Amino acid sequence: KVGLRPENVLFFGDGPNDLEMFDYVGLKIAMGNAVPELKDKADFVTKSVEEDGILYALEELGLVEKELHFPQLDLDNHEGPLATIKTNQGDLKVKLFPEQAPKTVANFIALAKDGYYDGVIFHRIIPDFMVQGGDPTATGMGGESIYGESFEDEFSEELYNLRGALSMANAGPNTNGSQFFIVQNKNFPYSAKELKRGGWPEAIADAYLAGGTPHLDRRHTVFGQLADQASFEVLDKIAAVETGAQDKPLEAVTIETIEVED
Repeated sequence: KVGLRPENVLFFGDGPNDLEMFDYVGLKIAMGNAVPELKDKADFVTKSVEEDGILYALEELGLVEKELHFPQLDLDNHEGPLATIKTNQGDLKVKLFPEQAPKTVANFIALAKDGYYDGVIFHRIIPDFMVQGGDPTATGMGGESIYGESFEDEFSEELYNLRGALSMANAGPNTNGSQFFIVQNKNFPYSAKELKRGGWPEAIADAYLAGGTPHLDRRHTVFGQLADQASFEVLDKIAAVETGAQDKPLEAVTIETIEVED
């Protein structure tokens, strides 16, 4: 009646009874809980029914406006894991974001629980920028992930390199290992209006006025955020230590251990 053709149809399916329809329609979406043979035929595999898979697919395909949440701006209501990076300068408490960066958070937690970071120094410290650690060789060239090789970036529209952000250090796209940094910059060189014009969400642009490194967004995976004022004070204390060649502290700033509360 309205002149639609089969190729105009978007179809969601999850069971063997949907296979025939998948052969007929233009855009085939398998639910996350679908049978394997249906996923093999799908143009897109979404999340399960329980994870709001239909809404997720419509958002990802741009058919409905995506509703964004910014956990860095609402840490009190964030229920993710809490990591305490215990250093010889004090404790850094960090809320982690497994929903937005699942592989990165899993890597960090596993390394922490295995004691991989115990005794490792912050080998690169640049005030009004960031503090970097996680390399057992202390050279900035070492460190391995739990996956045995470099792993891919996980960029989220909901996470940004705000002051206090925990991000992965890398040597280019998809080269994540064990190294990480915490954004310390509090002297923000831009205006919120400039960021908004550049496409940053309004709430994030306003939050950047307290500091951060927006030029690192979509270049380094953000997967955590400092959780309290005491941690920011420790971060600034670390950033103020005297450094020498290659921004390495003259006296070691050491990670004693990292404790994780899941």
